[in-house]
Amino acid sequence: MLDRFLAPASIAVIGASADRTRIRGLVLHLLRKNGFAGRLYPVNPSTAAIDGLPCYPSVGAIRAPVDLALVVIPAARVPAVLEECAAAGVRYAVVISSGFAEEGAATAALQARLTAIARASGMRISGPNGEGFHNEIARVSATFSPAVDLRPGAEPFAVAGAGRIGVVAQSGGVGFSFYNRGRALGLAFSIIVTTGNEADLTAADFFRHMAEDGETDAIMLFLEAVRDAEGFRAAAAAAARRGKPVVAVKVGRSAAGVRAAASHTASLAGWDAAYDAAFASEGMHVAADPDEAVAMLAALTTCPPARGRRAAVITVSGGAGAWVADALTGAGFALPELAPATQAAIRTFIPSYGSPANPVDITAQGVTTGGVNRSIELLSAGEDVDLLVVVASLASETRVAIQPDALAPLLAARRMPILFHSYTLASPFARKAMAEAGAAIHTGLAPLAAAARALLGRQRLAPPHPMPLPEGLAARLATPAGALAEHEAKSVLGAAGITLAPSRLARGAADLAEAAGALGFPLAAKLQSRAIAHKTEIGGVRLGLPDIAALQAAFAELMAIGERVAPGAVDGVLIEPMAAPGVEMILGVVRDAVFGPVLTLGAGGVAAELFRDVTRRLAPVDAATARAMVADLKSAALLGGFRGAPGSDIGALAALAARISALAAALPAIAEIELNPVIVHADGKGCTIADALIVTTAKESPA
Repeated sequence: MLDRFLAPASIAVIGASADRTRIRGLVLHLLRKNGFAGRLYPVNPSTAAIDGLPCYPSVGAIRAPVDLALVVIPAARVPAVLEECAAAGVRYAVVISSGFAEEGAATAALQARLTAIARASGMRISGPNGEGFHNEIARVSATFSPAVDLRPGAEPFAVAGAGRIGVVAQSGGVGFSFYNRGRALGLAFSIIVTTGNEADLTAADFFRHMAEDGETDAIMLFLEAVRDAEGFRAAAAAAARRGKPVVAVKVGRSAAGVRAAASHTASLAGWDAAYDAAFASEGMHVAADPDEAVAMLAALTTCPPARGRRAAVITVSGGAGAWVADALTGAGFALPELAPATQAAIRTFIPSYGSPANPVDITAQGVTTGGVNRSIELLSAGEDVDLLVVVASLASETRVAIQPDALAPLLAARRMPILFHSYTLASPFARKAMAEAGAAIHTGLAPLAAAARALLGRQRLAPPHPMPLPEGLAARLATPAGALAEHEAKSVLGAAGITLAPSRLARGAADLAEAAGALGFPLAAKLQSRAIAHKTEIGGVRLGLPDIAALQAAFAELMAIGERVAPGAVDGVLIEPMAAPGVEMILGVVRDAVFGPVLTLGAGGVAAELFRDVTRRLAPVDAATARAMVADLKSAALLGGFRGAPGSDIGALAALAARISALAAALPAIAEIELNPVIVHADGKGCTIADALIVTTAKESPA
């Protein structure tokens, strides 16, 4: 825990200035303005005092305990000053100064000195190149961010009963932007931390602190790169144990974004798919933009979780209600027609031209008779739906049609999520009144849909116990690094206990008759060479061969192609029976440099890259998790039996996914596995691995 770091009793501001137009002047000013109650020690050898506080020439001259040093001086002087801090017994430091690894190789060595000082002294360092932090509860504004520079009389309003949000951001400006946006909605915060270049303390360290902090109820992460995957996953597990929802944003997904991330905090943005897999595996909610992130946090800290996907819309405008209904449907919710008894009850307090169906159209006239609140009370107490969205115009500066005083007890006792959407821009008056009643106001449809989706919850998927693998399997990978031929890859899969179709490797024409006799027609013939990873692209596959003459002709053609494309590197032709019909899927594992092996499951075949209908998790997974992955796919309906087709053997597909994920997790020499296509047959009939690729990274198998 970093309690004393984030709530210090004494702070030295190194480089402090009386000039509030400069960062080093703002840091000291904001600490005092926002009510820091501890001891403050400005450090600047050029000044005797700043605003009545005595100024010290160095940290060592303070001669009193210092918990935290805020370092705001030129980069070249930072290492020496940190060594002085360590010698003086300072436990923590925040280096706000820039000019380190974010500028490139020339200054990376300067940052490495900060890391070395932290390791040698035990002092924990945040930054450099960050904006510090703000602890709302302890009233510590160790930052220069204007987001915490409150105007006199501009005390923020807060949603009654809302949980507090902790923010961990690798970008200082964006981290405090969540605070700025959230306060405008009436959200409550605990701590906002910006980590900068992470010479010592990382986002994972602060994530773990907030996961265990009793004052933090939900966590927002803004990430450019995770430097400590093990610590990150441990923090996620701690948050899950305490029931704290986590909303994550990962930037650097485009080529331009990667460049920006690298120049901004000296990060190397990781493979996007691995981050998506990590977020899904750890049960995190992923936001696409700042509005979505804040909307999700608003819902997660003010509402109970939704029990299911049945939603109802209560609206004063038919058009606005229909628009919200479309947004909810797009987010995976259903809007069922309300029960006859429920509709009859609603009919008693809405105009005749209103609608008691779903959406429930109270109409503007119905608002004046309290129809909105009565509908909320009726539907939230019933069993018709799992989530309510109330749609109204909240633009007025003088009144709120939803009657906040009557609404407050309904929200305090709510059994299901109740979200509020204003189709006009909400006035400050309405936001404050609704916040006092216990509600945040949403004004964007996409953020509203994201907030509703977040309330469905996401289960953290605990990794299964390691799957035992046969002894000696690693020895099969003790080969030069690179792609194995298909027959070699399938040999490894078979040794791992994976069921494969019978096959024969024909190295010469004399082998064909025996292969045909053992396997029977029709047959598939595939060219085999480590130098040819994708056979179909060079015409190296023949399917549906009906007899020995066709097989012999195919063999001759394939060997000729092989000698032309990969002379001297052809193993022969793999002969297999043609598989029964089924749904083509792809299964694969790729080893990520940050998170390790990542399992991919999706629609397969030659169009796999075209449709990109895939889902991912960190490996290994168990069969239950693999089944849940299938449900994520748009093509899941094909496996379930589309348009009268028989249902597919999803159980066999899930078992296969679990097995290859365990194989990759157990053998670090495996860089990649791809099974494409995997033909999933009718339920109970299993699946066929039609093609397999394994890529290794090491010449010797791991110990």
